Amino acid sequence: MNIPALRLHNQLIMHPRFTQPEQVVAWLGGMQGQDYPGVKWSIALRLPEATDADVARAFDSAKIVRTWPMRGTLHVVAAQDVRWMLMLTSSRNIAGSASRRQNLELDEKTLARCREVFIKALQGGKQLSRDGMYAALAQAKISTEGQRGYHILWSCALRGLICFAASNDKDQNFALLEEWVAPAKEKTREEALAELASRYFSSRGPATLQDFTWWSGLSAAEARLGLASIKSSLAQETVGKVTYWMPADIGIPKETLSVFALPGFDEYLLGYKDRSVVLDAAHAEKICPGGNGMSAATVIIDGRVVGTWKRVFKKAGIEITAIPFAGMSKSDKKCFVDAVQRYGEFHKKPVKVI
Repeated sequence: MNIPALRLHNQLIMHPRFTQPEQVVAWLGGMQGQDYPGVKWSIALRLPEATDADVARAFDSAKIVRTWPMRGTLHVVAAQDVRWMLMLTSSRNIAGSASRRQNLELDEKTLARCREVFIKALQGGKQLSRDGMYAALAQAKISTEGQRGYHILWSCALRGLICFAASNDKDQNFALLEEWVAPAKEKTREEALAELASRYFSSRGPATLQDFTWWSGLSAAEARLGLASIKSSLAQETVGKVTYWMPADIGIPKETLSVFALPGFDEYLLGYKDRSVVLDAAHAEKICPGGNGMSAATVIIDGRVVGTWKRVFKKAGIEITAIPFAGMSKSDKKCFVDAVQRYGEFHKKPVKVI
């Protein structure tokens, strides 16, 4: 079983099969989204010709939404999925942050007051930047010092009150979720568990139960229930002592491209607890130095992470530098140059590889 090739195929990196950003996001269930420019590229590289402007329009028209569902981490999800995902995952995230709330002196009375402030500031279709949200809190004499401001936004989003909405110059504004995202059919908890498991293993298989548990942020018991409810639609294969699950109808993909330039935080690497299948442990520090919550853009050759890459925007175009863990062959260098041309097309700028 060629796990990297199957993942590249199922994650739509090697063989794009959709034409719209919201289709890609819905297929993957959720895409880690703390880096807004990066996640736009993550979405676009899974489409045949999408540009930065195309993906931005999907955000600005509320077809895809950024909020904090899985693990309480910023993700991009399809608009029709945001409410049932928050219903499924938020209670665990809120409970897990109790000590942090106490340290920040954010009791339930204060958070309830914050929600009132945001409703008043945003109702009627208004949107505010992060600074604008903090200003509204300050006017109500609620401190945003330290991590209080971020935690207040996070807490309100987990409760389904606010979400990121239309783009501003640097990032996105906030809006009331009920005004920004159209209503969708509700799911029971059991239906939501099955749906999340189905999205995960369909798009990221071959993957393990432990991978799904980590990615979803669910309890081990709920993750097992989710997998058990869809086992009949999946295939399984055991390698050594590890059992992998994947779509039952998948064939071995015919590889058409072997080199890819992925952004930091891309699901190809971060969508799994165990990343050793595609990344040597000796190089993990180069992707996430010191475990500091950052993630470098990666060079993928034949499914393996073989280096990182950086880009600098210039007036004349984009300068890109590959930083391989070891030497690259002439053939791989040429393929990398070809791969980053797609990044230039995404930004509608010429690319120069340094």
